[in-house]
Amino acid sequence: MNLFERDIAVDLGTSSTLLFEQGKGVVAREPTVVAVDKFSGKILKIGQDAQKMLGRTPANIVAIHPVNAGVISDYEITAQMLRELVNRITSFSLFKPCVLACVPSSITGVEERAVIDAAIEAGARKVYLLETAVATAMGAGVDISKADGHMIIDIGGGTTEVAVVSGGGVVECQSIKVAGTSFDESIVKFIRRKYDLLIGLSTAEELKRSIGCVIQRPDISYEEVKGRDLSNGLPKTVRVSSTELIEAFVEPMNRILETIHIVLESTPPQLVGDLDKNGIIMSGGGSLIYGIDRLIERSTGIRTLVVDDAISCAAYGAGKMLMHLDMLQDGMMNFYRKRQLKG
Repeated sequence: MNLFERDIAVDLGTSSTLLFEQGKGVVAREPTVVAVDKFSGKILKIGQDAQKMLGRTPANIVAIHPVNAGVISDYEITAQMLRELVNRITSFSLFKPCVLACVPSSITGVEERAVIDAAIEAGARKVYLLETAVATAMGAGVDISKADGHMIIDIGGGTTEVAVVSGGGVVECQSIKVAGTSFDESIVKFIRRKYDLLIGLSTAEELKRSIGCVIQRPDISYEEVKGRDLSNGLPKTVRVSSTELIEAFVEPMNRILETIHIVLESTPPQLVGDLDKNGIIMSGGGSLIYGIDRLIERSTGIRTLVVDDAISCAAYGAGKMLMHLDMLQDGMMNFYRKRQLKG
């Protein structure tokens, strides 16, 4: 490989975007948020800087989340955001890098094309696509070349993907739009219903991270929550317990468990024994909610483990794949169509 050429792996998620540069590791980790002047259409800030502006700016500045449910919903903004991130890390490169992008297994041909075009517009020489479940398995240290079944559950910001990986590809998968943001929304609804208090999604997310749980903690934790009293419009503070959040999380958690069981039921019998032996691998920010791995283990009877760096796992796995780009085809992969034809 040319000394001046460093290839890049991109994990473009609903909540955050990670860039892995060959030989350096994860070099950028930014929220997938862009602040735009709605009158001129000009991008003002991206990532962390844009997130800090949320709710603290004039009405003409809006925050756009250009990736929704793991796929690009605003092509122009995504391309510009990627270009800025790529420029930050390749400003002195003499050659355009190859880009390997992680995509959901359920991605359609049109959505694949949007990812490829956005990456080329951002400065990529060639674009390769890799399913997030395969990248996660590699990041977790699985030898994906073997015909040995592994179940991957990735609970991101916008989607939860449940997939069975074997022989270097995805054999069975289901993707649902119930994930980290759904847990935040459940907290907002619960607090509103129980305390007649309106709180923002960012407050709900903080609450999820600090005391959120899906099974009882050894010690009940409490957190004070500030919001607007819906009866009189004045500020109000309530004390919320971790036990209450179990109740708030029932609905999204049941949807995730239901999806896991659907995938298990449609997995070829010869791979089910592998899953029992290899266990379930969990990744994504949502997998860090207290007790979620134990609840899944209890529901399936299969040993469940959350990977060490749940948020960066797919980026590290894709980074490993940069060493083997010669084994991949660049451009369109038509993952969804191939799976439909196989089915």
